[in-house]
Amino acid sequence: MDKLLITGGKRLSGDISISGAKNAALPILCAGLLTGDTVHLSNVPLLQDVATILKILRQIGLRVEQDGDRIAMNGGAIDKLEAPYELVRTMRASILVLGPLLARFGEAKVSLPGGCAIGSRPVDQHIKGLQAMGAEVHIEAGYIHAKAKKLKGTRIVTDMITVTGTENLLMAATLAEGETILENAAREPEVTDLANLLVAMGAKITGIGTDRLVIQGVDALHGASHKVIADRIETGTFLCAVAASGGDVTLTNARSDILDVALDKLREAGAVITTGADWIRVQMAARPKAVSFRTTEYPGFPTDMQAQFMALNCIAEGGSRVTETIFENRFMHVQELNRLGAAIDIDGHTAIVQGVERLVGAPVMATDLRASASLVIAGLAAQGETLVDRIYHLDRGYDRMEVKLSGVGADIRRVKQ
Repeated sequence: MDKLLITGGKRLSGDISISGAKNAALPILCAGLLTGDTVHLSNVPLLQDVATILKILRQIGLRVEQDGDRIAMNGGAIDKLEAPYELVRTMRASILVLGPLLARFGEAKVSLPGGCAIGSRPVDQHIKGLQAMGAEVHIEAGYIHAKAKKLKGTRIVTDMITVTGTENLLMAATLAEGETILENAAREPEVTDLANLLVAMGAKITGIGTDRLVIQGVDALHGASHKVIADRIETGTFLCAVAASGGDVTLTNARSDILDVALDKLREAGAVITTGADWIRVQMAARPKAVSFRTTEYPGFPTDMQAQFMALNCIAEGGSRVTETIFENRFMHVQELNRLGAAIDIDGHTAIVQGVERLVGAPVMATDLRASASLVIAGLAAQGETLVDRIYHLDRGYDRMEVKLSGVGADIRRVKQ
């Protein structure tokens, strides 16, 4: 099992190229199921989660050709309408094959998904929405079985804002009969990126980027070309790493317009941030200042950046309060950060962080994807050696993180045991 060995205390300097967004690439790849034509994608990140979804799609019958970050997929020979447990169990996003298969073929059998243990992420909103569109859905032996001769457009109001739920219902609605209105839709940039691809494939969608999506169903979708949006969470993670370690780094192929809240918090912490059309430069010359925040749906502070900012707060001047409102079990990194010398207490859904002058390296264990990133940031800022175990979590969502950080002066390397 691979681990990361980090010797902290190095200032970071240079350029890092940002990869495509994992959370955009996964639904976009599933959108290939909606057409028998070829969809060409670029800027697809080289991640374990992407490899997993491609295995699922290939098993269903999607033809996939991959060349680095470019993928061509063709759904003209799909012959199996099932996503099995042995593949789905590792990743919750695999539920995203449900809507496209049902809409195009009238049937789907998808295992209830697995993934990070950061809290409840129920699929009931997906099922309720598809049932409202006329599907017959039942759960048996751990599988979702769905059938519909033809999905019918309708108005769907989800009980909660759900990113994958919005994506699943959006894809299903593109081939439904009549008009579908999705109220309380997620507004995340990754949802917008999916919608933009669907429009390029011939879908009729209005309200893109808002919480009310209106879809006029069409008989068929066609092929298209699309570049996956830059990963805002990878971007934010590297920004926090520089803010914690000190230095001067420019992130290329990055989008600042989808990171407003995180950039504001970094400036509040003392970082100097300058931006261009496709780059972000971060400069940090002093100890960061503590920043308090509350996670919420986009365009608020992203839950996927909570752990990274908490690592920054650990060595900041002053105290902070970090409130998590999205997932009930997303403070598992706290005990690991405290092993490095952080001073964090938990009070319900709020973490109270008192900044310390220094962290000291120690063996730590990653518990989920973003917790892994927070431990890397803490290790970069700590004195001595930090050994991060279970980095298979990290590989699910970060494209060669240790290589990118090494390129700007970090002392970090992958070790095999």
